[in-house]
Amino acid sequence: MTVPEVLKELGDVSRRTFYRWREVGHSPDSIKLPNGELRIWRSDLEAWLESRREGAA
Repeated sequence: MTVPEVLKELGDVSRRTFYRWREVGHSPDSIKLPNGELRIWRSDLEAWLESRREGAA
């Protein structure tokens, strides 16, 4: 998934917030392509969301 797709999936989280989460290690795993763009596997996003839910319980 592209970053905009992930942001939309997260309820329109801002790009700045996402990259801040990434800086501090609180974002889903991502792959950096040779052109510098990021991609996130849907399975990694879902696992990350599940871990956030478990942490909130």
